[in-house]
Amino acid sequence: MLDKLRIVKQRYDEVSDLIIQPEIIMDQKRYAQLSKEYKDLGSVVKKGDEYQSLLNNIEEAKEIISDGSDAEMTEMAKMEIEEANARIPELEEEIKFLLIPKDPEDSKNAVVELRAGAGGDEASIFAGDLFRMYSKYCESKGWKVSTVDYSEGTNGGFKEIQFEVTGEDVYGILKFEAGVHRVQRVPQTETQGRVHTSAATCMVFPEAEEFDVEINPKDVRIDYFCSSGPGGQSVNTTYSAVRLTHIPTGLVAQCQDQKSQHKNKEKAFKVLRSRLYDLELAKKNAEDALKRGSMVSSGDRSAKIRTYNYAQGRVTDHRIGLSLYDLPNIVNGDIQKIIDELMLAENTEKLKELGDGF
Repeated sequence: MLDKLRIVKQRYDEVSDLIIQPEIIMDQKRYAQLSKEYKDLGSVVKKGDEYQSLLNNIEEAKEIISDGSDAEMTEMAKMEIEEANARIPELEEEIKFLLIPKDPEDSKNAVVELRAGAGGDEASIFAGDLFRMYSKYCESKGWKVSTVDYSEGTNGGFKEIQFEVTGEDVYGILKFEAGVHRVQRVPQTETQGRVHTSAATCMVFPEAEEFDVEINPKDVRIDYFCSSGPGGQSVNTTYSAVRLTHIPTGLVAQCQDQKSQHKNKEKAFKVLRSRLYDLELAKKNAEDALKRGSMVSSGDRSAKIRTYNYAQGRVTDHRIGLSLYDLPNIVNGDIQKIIDELMLAENTEKLKELGDGF
């Protein structure tokens, strides 16, 4: 492990020199990549320094014990060895997880799309519940949520809603939410008190920067139309809403959330870039998942990933067999413990792949 930490420290020093070079600062893409690498390596270096410090403390304590001239110092040295030996295995595990190669997409912002599935009006209401759950979770993380486009359901909720989330390592966390979410409860519209099963699909795209995806303007058809839904006269009577159609792929992105046509166009292009980027990423993820047999983040959007059972107050994540009897808090945005378990499962899989390298 010390050899690995030495290599990391060497690279950290290299990157710290590179990011102050004028030619690197001028190259936006390269600068962003190196800044992210510098931050990630810094976390490993910090733990590595602690690890080295503990090893040094043990060596010094052993020298004091072998000298044996001062009984009090000898006793303190024994305690120091005991404390260091208790911390070292824990620290080694932390370092192992930090040394797992990072997915470059994880640090990106995300575009999230929720769609009501089977279950009629109740599915729309459930899609609205999921939107509130994610909004509250994002708020607790200090992330910003901005609606891009939506279509309201007849009895509340949304037939579909699309929103962007900006913050630190957003995609790396929210990607675990992609898939089919299922709810089992008595719908508001049910008069007989029968439990229904409804579903909604969650899609999560990494937000693509302009330098990630170049779109030829000739490949895009732009349509302007009046916004629907709330927003006052200016929104509903001016052609501020924008719909983009990418002719080669048939992908569509639209935005009607802003009063300004220019802002809606900007947001719609951001979503279109992210969709195109996600097409390539989905292929790669499917290949990787096939190689690994991973169930945690396979990118399979048709996979049922989670069930919210209201009668039992239970939420079950089917990928890792985790059941939590804390439904009211979870639907209120407290999903961190589920995400932590999913991350741990994925990192454990990655460690197994790396095998004897650790």
